Amino acid sequence: MQLLPKLLVLACLLLSSLAQAAIPPDLLKPLAGDDPDARVAAVAQIAALATPEAAKVLQALQDDALYAAPDGKVYIVDGEQAVDPAIGRNVPMPDGIDGVMVNNRLRAAVAGALSGLQLLAPERSARLAAAQALQKAVDPAQLPLIRTALARESDAEIQQLLQVLIASANLHAPDAATRKAAVQALAGSSDARLLPVLQAMLEQGGEPDEAVQLAAIDTMRQIKGRVSRMELAGNVFYGISLGSVLLLAALGLAITFGLMGIINMAHGELLMIGAYTTYLCQLFFRTYLPGLQDAYLLAALPAAFLVAGLVGVALERTVIRWLYGRPLETLLATWGISLILMQLVRTIFGAQNVEVANPAWMSGGVTVLGGLVLPYNRLAIIGFAVVVVVAVWLILNKTRLGLFVRAVTQNRRMADCVGVATGKVDMLTFGLGSGIAGLGGVALSQLGNVGPDLGQSYIVDSFMVVVLGGVGQLAGTVIAALGLGEVNKFLEPVAGAVLAKIAILVFIIIFIQRRPQGLFAMKGRSVE
Repeated sequence: MQLLPKLLVLACLLLSSLAQAAIPPDLLKPLAGDDPDARVAAVAQIAALATPEAAKVLQALQDDALYAAPDGKVYIVDGEQAVDPAIGRNVPMPDGIDGVMVNNRLRAAVAGALSGLQLLAPERSARLAAAQALQKAVDPAQLPLIRTALARESDAEIQQLLQVLIASANLHAPDAATRKAAVQALAGSSDARLLPVLQAMLEQGGEPDEAVQLAAIDTMRQIKGRVSRMELAGNVFYGISLGSVLLLAALGLAITFGLMGIINMAHGELLMIGAYTTYLCQLFFRTYLPGLQDAYLLAALPAAFLVAGLVGVALERTVIRWLYGRPLETLLATWGISLILMQLVRTIFGAQNVEVANPAWMSGGVTVLGGLVLPYNRLAIIGFAVVVVVAVWLILNKTRLGLFVRAVTQNRRMADCVGVATGKVDMLTFGLGSGIAGLGGVALSQLGNVGPDLGQSYIVDSFMVVVLGGVGQLAGTVIAALGLGEVNKFLEPVAGAVLAKIAILVFIIIFIQRRPQGLFAMKGRSVE
């Protein structure tokens, strides 16, 4: 007697699974018909079932593996086997079946339905990508699928995107009340792509209902305000990001220029050396430590600092030490050194750029204000710049080397008289500045490709930062770098990149004419 209830339960479970697997025949039959509208509608309705079997039917339709029998029933054919999607199991191969014809319109509908089914994927990233892709062009026929996905979704960000998709699809609904509700639902969106759609509703012949037009005007006002605030925040962020890059590029130059008065035209090539050291670290990890490939950047930081620092020490000991007090000669000598270093890199690595990939933990970004994406690599560089500035401040103000550097900077002769080894201080300081340039090269490698001409793009900007901030002034360098970054990002959309650079250069020339010492004047100056 106990066996019978168990069999009944098992039978119910089997029937339930079969019922879930099956697709209603009335949804399948239009696929074998000749009515194009009915076939497209059937694709949307099958996708709305959101079952693996529905996905198999759509995939078979896309792969030309869906066949129709003379009686109108459709089958999925794989080699010598046929599956009846109406019952969800294999059946004998029917006689007289023929492939279901798929035209461009139906193929586009199937592709959209399969893409939309990613809204039901188990991975959050896949669902988010599908929702973002549908924002570019949502088809009203996909509304049943989107509503199904919304009912199953638990993530707040994806829920908001799906609600916007539903509202966007309802903008062309036949009912005025539905259109008005859809317009009002879009008021919380930050997507600027909705503005042309709403503007079209206000043009003559676009939207006949006055209440819907008024709702569209209010929604456009809210979206424009939100987009403006988002653009402002984006300009501020990317200005800080650019300022951080300029700071890393100019910080080492500020130290060497402030201490020794050396116009180092090879400073950009020290950035390049740091970037190529990062590239070599990436190759080493990719070849010998593939399981730790994402950790290559952590090894590249000390490696780039040491390599660029040693190159700087070698330059100071062999060339620059003989040219102190002769700025024009140092300019020409270091310019020649920069050409030699660039040609050396071209000989070793080739003239083409090399790619340095971001580690996985620096890929992607965080979305704020509804649509502004802050890339992880730029956030990391901003944080890294803060760490480097703090480290340099500690070295200059809390160490014996920093004490000697400040002494030599203020009065070289007096420091020499009291026993400070000024030559050794020059060497270590130039090596420190070069090492910091190498760290800047690591940061630059995460923002673009690395090539022999990398440093040439930043040498002029680095000198502008140093001159504007005040020679040898750490605080001035920080303020000047961030200020130039912000001004550049706010001018570029208005005047263009070239005119923005020219305007900044003219401003610096006028500023230096009025205040030659820069933002912060030095307390003393090295005396030869």
